[in-house]
Amino acid sequence: MSLSLTALIAREIQAAGGWLPFDRFMQRALYAPGLGYYAHGSAKFGRWPGSGSDFVTAPELSPLFGRALAAQVAQSLAATGTGEVWEFGAGSGALAEQLIDALDALGRPPTRYTIVDVSGALRARQQARLARFGARVCWADRLPQALRGVVVGNEVLDAMPVKLLARRGGEWFERGVVVSESFRAPAPASQALAAINSVVNAFAWQDRPAPLRPPVEIAGAHDYVTELHPQARAFVATLAEALRAGGAGAAFFIDYGFPEAEYWHPERSAGTLACHRAHRMDDDPLADVGAKDITAHVDFTGVALAAQDAGLDVLGYTGQGRFLINCGIAPMMEAADLPARAAAFKLLAEHEMGELFKVIGLATPGHGPALGFAAGDRTHRL
Repeated sequence: MSLSLTALIAREIQAAGGWLPFDRFMQRALYAPGLGYYAHGSAKFGRWPGSGSDFVTAPELSPLFGRALAAQVAQSLAATGTGEVWEFGAGSGALAEQLIDALDALGRPPTRYTIVDVSGALRARQQARLARFGARVCWADRLPQALRGVVVGNEVLDAMPVKLLARRGGEWFERGVVVSESFRAPAPASQALAAINSVVNAFAWQDRPAPLRPPVEIAGAHDYVTELHPQARAFVATLAEALRAGGAGAAFFIDYGFPEAEYWHPERSAGTLACHRAHRMDDDPLADVGAKDITAHVDFTGVALAAQDAGLDVLGYTGQGRFLINCGIAPMMEAADLPARAAAFKLLAEHEMGELFKVIGLATPGHGPALGFAAGDRTHRL
């Protein structure tokens, strides 16, 4: 499968004149139908490497994540006068299951829970896991033009393709991908696959002059590599327009990332791009294409600005640990047994997920203060 995807991308690079911007390469590596990382049936999500998974997300780590988040979702359903929940990139379906059960227990069952996921393989897993909820759970292929309800997205924005920029010798370039020299010679398809299999990488980096720049000036003259997030900003703007068209709604995104002053800090000279496979990280997205996840940290300032420009209010921005504490996870942990407490503690600890992950809340005007940002709000740092 990886060889087929590599051949597909190589053909696309050649058709584009020999150079492909990285965001297009990342899109194909992750989402090419039937071949991309999120489009085939590997395990992806799980707590341990022995399960065949590549990484663990908060809902797989502890069900208390979804139970605590449900308190905020319930408040926002009431504040917006809506009854629907939408989830983008639902993964294994664990968060959806936790949220629906918790909202039912809180007396605010969602009238409908809609999942938008581009992965057919993951959709099948979600459908099997959520079958007990019947017709209340449904799936959509894309965002509607008008949407009323509360939107959640856990580790969604980090998987959206990014552009790469490189400063070398004081000049800025856009970093793209070419077919490596060892794979330049034309060959029949069978020989091409054999050639790919015989080299470490079928692809290589190539920089081209471009007018693109980071949104803030990077102090110093040292070499610097970073990312831009046009697709994430466009997604948030489109979502904001849909919520405005629907008349009322809110959205909460949980992900790893920074505000712009931290994202483009002069010392972050290698950028944030990373790959995940078998619970290990590496920094080479050109190797083992389709067999591992490719991510970049989220520019939360860009997310906030895109939402505001499209007419939404920023409800708050804070670390995941503080957000979950505000939503009442502490008494849930007190009532749990020791192993469950230990697992949930990783959601809160600063050296684990509590500080690495952030939460941003967005809403149509009139929502009012949000529970998850009652203490420790850092909106002023965006």
